[in-house]
Amino acid sequence: MILKLYDSNPNASEIRRVVDVLRKGGIIIFPTDTVYAFGCDMFNGSGVELISKIKNKDLRKAELSFICFEMSQISEFAKMDDISFKLMKKNLPGPFTFILNGSNKLPKLFKNKKTVGIRMPNNNIALEIVRELGNPMMTSSIFTDEETTEYITDPELIEEKYGHLVSLVVDGGFGGLEHSTIIDCTGDEPDVVRSGAGNLNY
Repeated sequence: MILKLYDSNPNASEIRRVVDVLRKGGIIIFPTDTVYAFGCDMFNGSGVELISKIKNKDLRKAELSFICFEMSQISEFAKMDDISFKLMKKNLPGPFTFILNGSNKLPKLFKNKKTVGIRMPNNNIALEIVRELGNPMMTSSIFTDEETTEYITDPELIEEKYGHLVSLVVDGGFGGLEHSTIIDCTGDEPDVVRSGAGNLNY
């Protein structure tokens, strides 16, 4: 199933439809400010496991990321010092993933995770989904090793290829090809471990 939403002004009732799917344990594919991604409620263990299975990654080893709606939500599930807080405040929402130490509020499934990736994409569809959900959404980008880029940028082709694996594909227009820039904030100084979209503002 595919559902059309507009980044400039996502329809509230349609956002509620998406969130209803997530609350029932479903997996969605949705747009971000970089590439399209798989998503599920972070508190839904079976959804998280299914995404890991789709991506063929061991949950215990996989680098898992969460999309948050605002800074206060980030501080609930991850630990920030002054340096990382200021850096995130300057750059979010934006095409960045910040690696932070997890807090004790993380679901049981992630208790053995010392670090988590945090995203707050500059995309109203993604942010409104998380705001309506009321807690972060676990996310993992769809595959980007395709020979034809249309299968990761065109929502209708994404639905054609991956629709049978998920409950819903959210069509937010054509997606990008470049991944987020990853910044590790668990050391003494922030360290860019993957250069991608966006220019980090220090």
